[in-house]
Amino acid sequence: MKFVFDLDGTICFKGQPISERLLVSLEKLVAQGHEVIFASARPIRDLLPVLHERFHQYPMIGGNGSIIANKGKIISTISFDEETLANIVQLLRTYNASYLIDGEWDYAYTGPATHPILNNLDPEGRAKNVKLDKLQTIIKILVLTSNNMEVIEERLSNMNVVVHSHGNEGILDISPNGIDKWSGLQQLGVGEKEYISFGNDANDITMFQHAMYSVMIGENLQLVPFSSEQFVLSEDTETILVQRLSELGEINTITKLVKL
Repeated sequence: MKFVFDLDGTICFKGQPISERLLVSLEKLVAQGHEVIFASARPIRDLLPVLHERFHQYPMIGGNGSIIANKGKIISTISFDEETLANIVQLLRTYNASYLIDGEWDYAYTGPATHPILNNLDPEGRAKNVKLDKLQTIIKILVLTSNNMEVIEERLSNMNVVVHSHGNEGILDISPNGIDKWSGLQQLGVGEKEYISFGNDANDITMFQHAMYSVMIGENLQLVPFSSEQFVLSEDTETILVQRLSELGEINTITKLVKL
């Protein structure tokens, strides 16, 4: 069985690396014959710092599905087409928006020097902050601030892009058309109902929809209808998650889930 994990808010918190305790649980799954896949909104560049280097060879979905890595190498990227990108950039300029725009590796950042997202942005200095026109391909756009975020969101809804609104952070997350975590899983050869998924946000919906079983961490009203199980966030969340992973790793438990 394949186990697919979102990162932030699911198995790592407040930008901190995944705990050794949880990492050992993931390695136990692999020792039992399962496969572990990471699926994050972060680009691969920013996914690596929260994983111990012994996990850097694992399959990874970054940018909500726009960039795929396996065995330590990027194997696939999907970028915005030129016309769509030009329209988005013009929209950002019109409404005085600041942004984090990701290429395959480098990025362009124009947000505030105090924005919380900087805590997770290239903390190990693996990439460069460059001018937007220096990025060869663009795989993901985060709109951080604007003088009219509502109009930007409305205008984006009429473009061929995928948009997730992180209301608690005031951020718009834009991906190329047809790109999501499920499309990323398909690029890795993962099929319908071939995996158990763990997530916490609206960008995990497609991943949950096609899973055999899905576990929501915390509470997201958009994700609730697609969740098989939910863990409320508390100081015991990690302990509960470690226990549940141990249970789900047992073949007889998976066999029971398949029959449901």
